[in-house]
Amino acid sequence: MNIAGGIVVYLIIWWTVLFTVLPWGVRGLWEDPDKPQPRGAEPGAPQDPQLMKKVIRTTWISAIVWLVVFVVIQSGIIDYRD
Repeated sequence: MNIAGGIVVYLIIWWTVLFTVLPWGVRGLWEDPDKPQPRGAEPGAPQDPQLMKKVIRTTWISAIVWLVVFVVIQSGIIDYRD
């Protein structure tokens, strides 16, 4: 796998993991009735999305998954050129 292929594979893994990580720990506005809802807010909108934490988690998880994919491809177990 060359550098461009490695980057492309990492980006695909990163976006896939991001959409997997996004729902972790999300609480909607409707789940906390004691807290007043802002006017015009969607009740299903997250209270605190914590996007920076999720981006960091996504990056680490993606790096680990990419490393596994890289080792499998370099070892010849899976030949993506066939």
